Amino acid sequence: MKVKAIYTTLLLTLSVAFSSFSLADDIWIDVRTLSESLRDSIPGDIRISHSNIVREVLERYPDKNTPLHFYDKTGGRSDIAISALEREGYQNLYNAGSIEEAREERGLIK
Repeated sequence: MKVKAIYTTLLLTLSVAFSSFSLADDIWIDVRTLSESLRDSIPGDIRISHSNIVREVLERYPDKNTPLHFYDKTGGRSDIAISALEREGYQNLYNAGSIEEAREERGLIK
């Protein structure tokens, strides 16, 4: 009986400890053109043209629950990218709007 109680306590402790643990880190994707990103970019973010988004995201991030944040000049191309990925079954997709808004959301200073 005591072993069962210890086992139950251990399982409960582990489940609480790892309940907020995510195996997937948030990914930030710039869907602007190459020329736009050469003028201004956020270090560490990747750039994928919205027209290539499905192929490249499938290759790089096969886990369809990976949190993906998109930004561009105004948020319009991010909407296109998100719609295409939703059709492929991706979830946890976020439109951050412009690059300035993406910086602000993350507390980054240019």
